[in-house]
Amino acid sequence: MTLLTLEHVARTFGANTAHPVHALRDVSFTVDAGEFVAIMGESGAGKSTLLNLLATLDQATAGQLRLQNQDLAQLSAEQAAKFRRDHLGFVFQSFNLLDSLTNRDNIFLPLVLKRTPLATMQARLAPLAEQLGLQELLDRYPQEISGGQKQRVAIARALITQPALLLADEPTGALDSNTSQQILAIFNQVNAQGQTILMVTHSAVAASYAQRVLFVKDGRIYHELFRKEQSSATMQSQISNAMLTLSKGGAANDD
Repeated sequence: MTLLTLEHVARTFGANTAHPVHALRDVSFTVDAGEFVAIMGESGAGKSTLLNLLATLDQATAGQLRLQNQDLAQLSAEQAAKFRRDHLGFVFQSFNLLDSLTNRDNIFLPLVLKRTPLATMQARLAPLAEQLGLQELLDRYPQEISGGQKQRVAIARALITQPALLLADEPTGALDSNTSQQILAIFNQVNAQGQTILMVTHSAVAASYAQRVLFVKDGRIYHELFRKEQSSATMQSQISNAMLTLSKGGAANDD
C-alpha cells in the first residue's frame, strides 16, 4: 500500500527575484507502508528542503505531496501542526531533548501535547523502554547519559506517537561508528515490525541499512538503488560508487 506520494514537486526560493534558487525540481517518487528508504546527496542537493516539505514545515512551489491520502498543501498552519503530531515522528542528529525534563518526560512530551491520558502513555512506554533498553534511564536526565542513549530516548519519543512515517535527519551524524551501528540496528528492528522510515543521511554505511536509496543531485532524483537480497557490505559499496559517480557529474548505474 502506498503511504507517501510525491508528484512533480518543486520548491523555489526567491521566485520573484533576479536569482531564484531551485532547491527541488520535478521530484516524483512513492514510499510504501513498511518501507525503509534512505535519501542521499551532497550538501545543497535538496535533501533538507525535501525533508522540510515532508515534515509540513514548508510548502512546495509546485506539484503535490500526499501522505495517507492527505494533500499536505491543503493544510493550514494549525492543521499542519496537528498533522505532524498525529502522523509523523522525528529523529534528529542533535537529539533535540530538553535538559530540564527527565528522559521519561522527554519521551512523553508529544503525547502530553496531545493530552493523552497518563495510563495510555505508560502503556505505550513500557514495550518501547524494553525494546530500546531504556528501563534504567527513564528517571535520569539527558545530560546524564551518553549520545547513543540520548538517541535511543529520541527514537522512543518519535515512536510513542505510533506515527505513520518516521523521518530521520542524519540520525547517526553525532555518534561514533559502534554506536551508529546500534542505532541503525534499532531502525531495522522497528522497520521489521512495520514502521515506515525515511532517513536523510550523508553516510553510505547508514544508507546501506535501508531497503532503497534515493540519490538527490541539484534538486532532482538522479538515481535509486534497491537492496533486495544483497549484503550490507555490497549495498554500501554500490552506494559509495553511486555517490562518487554523481559527484563527478556522471550518471550512476546498478552495476
